[in-house]
Amino acid sequence: MDSPLPDDGALAFDVFSRRCPSRPTLEHVTGRWGSLTLGALSGSRLRFNELRRRVDGVSEKMLSQTLHALERDGLVHREAQPVNPPRVDYELTPLGQEVAARLTALIELVEGRMPEVLTARERYDAARGAR
Repeated sequence: MDSPLPDDGALAFDVFSRRCPSRPTLEHVTGRWGSLTLGALSGSRLRFNELRRRVDGVSEKMLSQTLHALERDGLVHREAQPVNPPRVDYELTPLGQEVAARLTALIELVEGRMPEVLTARERYDAARGAR
């Protein structure tokens, strides 16, 4: 894909092309912290520390970077309240809500099928002599 504009002038994106601008957005959405952050914000408006507690294991720096990337992509809205001490809330944009709904469905599928995944792992490890 040399240009996102085909002959008819309409935008065309191909995430499989390394130069396609959709690829970084897909990485932001499907990366560990991006998907967990979007999932945590699904149906909720959260402050930074509430979000950090919800996404167990994420560092302050990584959450901040993730939120900036998702905000830049138009998936998260950041609202700073003019109060003392400062208060910043995060929520999904309409686009972010649509993406999060699809991620939530995937999360629910994976969680619901974990017994099968764990059985497959045990079978795989046993066949290869792994511990």
